Amino acid sequence: MSDIKINLPRLKGKVICLDGPAGSGKSTTAKLLAARLGYVYLDTGAMYRALTHFAMKSNIEPSDGDKLAAVADKVPIEFETDADINRVFINGENVTEEIRTPEVTALVSEVSAHKGVREAMVKKQREMGKKGSIVAEGRDTTTVVFPEADVKIYLSASVKERASRRLLDVTKMGISTTLEEQMDDINRRDNYDSNREHSPLKKDPGAFTVDTTGMTIEGQVDFIISLIRKILK
Repeated sequence: MSDIKINLPRLKGKVICLDGPAGSGKSTTAKLLAARLGYVYLDTGAMYRALTHFAMKSNIEPSDGDKLAAVADKVPIEFETDADINRVFINGENVTEEIRTPEVTALVSEVSAHKGVREAMVKKQREMGKKGSIVAEGRDTTTVVFPEADVKIYLSASVKERASRRLLDVTKMGISTTLEEQMDDINRRDNYDSNREHSPLKKDPGAFTVDTTGMTIEGQVDFIISLIRKILK
C-alpha cells in the first residue's frame, strides 16, 4: 500500500462513512484511509466503548438506559491523533487501551442499544462532522449519523475471518482465548447489533459493499480509495 497522500480538490471537505459488523476491519481501514486523504478519523465505536468503560468504573449497570444516556450527554469524549495512534479520552482520562478489553467488548452492544445513549452520541458525532473532511466508521454512520454522506461503504467478511482477526488482536494483548470462542462472540454481537430496537446494524441501500474476506488491511484501503475515486469523479 502506498503511503502517498491523495491530494485531489474534488475529495476535499467530503464525508466518507464505513459501516459493518464487528471484525470487518472498519477501525484500522478507516484510520489508514483518513491518513491517506488527510481527513479526520471519527471512530464512533470507540465512543461507545469509552462510555461502557466509564459505566463499568462508575458501577452503572449496562441495562440502566437513563443513567447511561445522562452520562453520554454530559461527559466529554475526545480524540487525539499522534502519528498513527488514535487516542481516546473520556472525562479527561486516556482510555485507549482499556476500551479494547474483553470485559468492555462483552457489554458494549448492550450499552449502545439504548435510545437515549444513541441520541446523545449521534449529536456529538454530527457536531464533530460539521466541518467535513472526515472518515467516520461504526454501525450506523451511513444510515443514522450521516445519512447524506458523500460516500457510503459497508464492509463485510465471513464470521471465521472476523473471528481470526479478533483472536490475533486479543492474543497480542496477552489474553488467552480460542477461535471458537471468538466466533461465538462475533455471532452473539452480530445478532444483538442487527436486532436491537434503536439504530440496528444494516446496510444502507446507497452503500457499496466491500467483502474483506481474504484481503489485507492495506488491500482494503487501496481498494476503497479506488472506489472513492470512481464515486467522486
